[in-house]
Amino acid sequence: MGLLDILLGRTKPVLPDLDRLFALPSAAVTLEAAAGFTPTGTGAVCFATVEGSAFEQTHREVQALLDADADRDGTPVELSQDEFGYSWLISRRSPDQLSSLVNDLHAVNSSMEVNGFGPQLLCSLAVFHGERDRRLALVYLYKRGTFYPFAPLPGAGQRRDNALELQVKAALADDLRMEQDLSRWFPVWGAPGL
Repeated sequence: MGLLDILLGRTKPVLPDLDRLFALPSAAVTLEAAAGFTPTGTGAVCFATVEGSAFEQTHREVQALLDADADRDGTPVELSQDEFGYSWLISRRSPDQLSSLVNDLHAVNSSMEVNGFGPQLLCSLAVFHGERDRRLALVYLYKRGTFYPFAPLPGAGQRRDNALELQVKAALADDLRMEQDLSRWFPVWGAPGL
């Protein structure tokens, strides 16, 4: 960053640091102690929908990579599209395999990035559940390199539990690099597992 950038108030964008995903297992311990939420074993990577053979090849490579995991049962990664037109690569593990789930999310992000699809990556998330069938996602913003909690309220409608989100943000401040700009805490309605 040069002197002119400083004088004009320009900042360099934060580069994605996918290794921050590896902090999720330790954050999960804090999350359980602070708010009673435990992993569901579901995680996903969201990206702007991509068409074409290059993406299909990348998807097959990710599928083959995750299929090679001998500890996995069933389909390692499934591809779906939500009602807003975004695509999700979804991984499911048993709830006690959060570290393996994080490895899956990292592998999917890395493969897409290496194959030139980094600009289409939006976020990754791991889903947790609490009492009374409450759901919470810890969302990693790819382009910001930060996390934020997303807690939809159970029942009909698209409403969030803002108080819980702020409680989780405060509880995980020492475990994860939390997004400080609350306007970037985008709702991920229809995300897998929520």
